[in-house]
Amino acid sequence: MLHVTCYMKILFFGDIVGQPGRQALVKILPDLKKELAPDLVLANGENIAHGQGLTEKSVKEILDGGVEWLTTGDHVFALKEGAQMLDEKKRPVLRPLNWPGSVPGRGYEIITKGARRILLVNLIGRVFMKQDFDDPFQKMSELLEDYSIKGNQQGSETVDVLIVDFHAEATSEKAALAWYLDGQVSAILGTHTHVPTADEKILPQGTAFISDVGMVGAQNSILGVQKETVIKRFLTQRLLRMEVAEGLVEVNGVLITLDEKTGLAQNIERIRKMVALD
Repeated sequence: MLHVTCYMKILFFGDIVGQPGRQALVKILPDLKKELAPDLVLANGENIAHGQGLTEKSVKEILDGGVEWLTTGDHVFALKEGAQMLDEKKRPVLRPLNWPGSVPGRGYEIITKGARRILLVNLIGRVFMKQDFDDPFQKMSELLEDYSIKGNQQGSETVDVLIVDFHAEATSEKAALAWYLDGQVSAILGTHTHVPTADEKILPQGTAFISDVGMVGAQNSILGVQKETVIKRFLTQRLLRMEVAEGLVEVNGVLITLDEKTGLAQNIERIRKMVALD
């Protein structure tokens, strides 16, 4: 009997920076969906409100625009509204699983798409970070005692796909986690630096990896904020307030193709589009 391999495609966007990032993604997403036909659309949303944190309005804009779930990072609690939203279990927003102490929200969720079950996990790195986060390696190992993909049935409960957003500064830490988890998860997708890397690959045991997906933010900027202020911060060593930059927006993401039989990756493709806002 001929075996027909079925595939699932997941589209993931990097850090969305402020209103320009939100507007650009909402503007281009319908065309990208037609072109790429993803089964699930995800994005990192920790910078969607004014470049830092989340608000009710900004989250609604992104979800209404076609993104289905948001991951976050170190700025998730920057605004009071963000913490309040994380307390709502129906809200499709995650905070890092390894955030220490008793904090609002959850670090992973099983997303149901028809008969498919996708486990989305949000982790944060420790290298060069100001906060003292729990060990992401250990936290992920503990989670894998409970859940596993079909191609690596070690956990007590099987899911079809397991996607990890690793919000971290150091590429070495991101790569180390990817190699540590190779074959146990579908993809490790790096976020946080806002700069897309050209190291996308499928690791030997079938895990897709990229050090950083990049941002959805103004191209003529420094990491999505006004370049003049950032330069002045370096020149004066003053913590000046940074404002989100405007203009042409670069939309960075990745499209991951997964084997539904195993949950392992078959391909990872970088997506980069330029969007002019009216």
